[in-house]
Amino acid sequence: MSANGERPTRVALVHDFLLDLRGAERVFLELCAMWPDADIYTAVYDERGTEGRFSGRPVYTSFLQRLRPSARTFRALLPLYPAAIESFDLSRYDLVVSSSSAWAHGVLCDPDTLHVSYCHNPFRYAWNDREQTLARWQNPLTRELMRSTFHRWRQWDWIAAQRTDRYMANSHTTQARIRAYFGRESTVVYPPVETERFAPGPVGSHYAIVSELMPHKHIDVAIEAFNELRLPLIVVGDGPEAYVLRRQAGPTITFAGRLSDATVADVLQGARALIMTSVEEFGIAAVETQAAGRPVIARRAGGALETVIDGSTGCFWAGGAEELARAVVGFDDAAIDPRACVRNAARFDGATFRAGVHAQIAAASAGEVRRQAERQPLITSRLARRAVRDAHR
Repeated sequence: MSANGERPTRVALVHDFLLDLRGAERVFLELCAMWPDADIYTAVYDERGTEGRFSGRPVYTSFLQRLRPSARTFRALLPLYPAAIESFDLSRYDLVVSSSSAWAHGVLCDPDTLHVSYCHNPFRYAWNDREQTLARWQNPLTRELMRSTFHRWRQWDWIAAQRTDRYMANSHTTQARIRAYFGRESTVVYPPVETERFAPGPVGSHYAIVSELMPHKHIDVAIEAFNELRLPLIVVGDGPEAYVLRRQAGPTITFAGRLSDATVADVLQGARALIMTSVEEFGIAAVETQAAGRPVIARRAGGALETVIDGSTGCFWAGGAEELARAVVGFDDAAIDPRACVRNAARFDGATFRAGVHAQIAAASAGEVRRQAERQPLITSRLARRAVRDAHR
């Protein structure tokens, strides 16, 4: 149903990229289930990488699809994504719902189209993780080029944010960033977690990490801690840091790669605890772990403060590998009541998410009329799009 109680005739759903299945993609799957007849727009798409979850749906991609980027290579096209997302013609839609952790919120809509954006995080490499990202480039020329790219991106990002009618944030951490970076208010609507996939069961001796293997996830901290502790740790996930982390890991650490949903559920069900080393905006894995009746040992920051109850469904730590090791040794996972974990996880189910999204669309639909001037693209982005169009004539 639409925001005003009538059935919408034209709905578009937009996501940054659909190349694999991570937390943001699982949220987008729920949006797709809410609007089963909606068209899907994304900069680049890989049906195999997304396990066929979007097959059978109309999926429209940008000009970047011709380059066939994968989950490992798509970042090389970073400067082109704003132009790619603005290239979509959404003029025939009444409602556009974007799911954005980077550029999807920048789509261009007609003045009479309602655009509501679910924000997983403003683009971290240009905003809250900018300096750490730049420091990873050893070549000074490359570093300065990326610094300039991020500067232009922030300009584009801010202007794009003024065109969006309403923002939903996945946590209070993201809400604060939307306010600080975009100057926009938002309402927290927690992501949907498939809690029904998990249930308490026999507990083994291992600890678990479920994460993309990226530098900002700081998995190396857990590797160092568990090398010292010599306790079994199973790392679920893949990414650019996989090779480096494998070389650092000792004999008690196992890299399982990407696993099926059922196998991930088994790993979490049998874990003594989930280890979280990064500051997550929300952290779906933490809720999944609690749905399996197991606790979380999380860094004291970000979304974990909203999803984990200290002393009841897990504990917090701060610092580096030494502090993490102390937290693991000092935490009595056997004293945790699995029922308390399951009850806490139930707060983040799909029904709560769907109700929150519909409520925000209704509120946005009843809001003030948008100005057409707020929906114009940056001149630089317009020129880039024109150049790409001319090149393919």
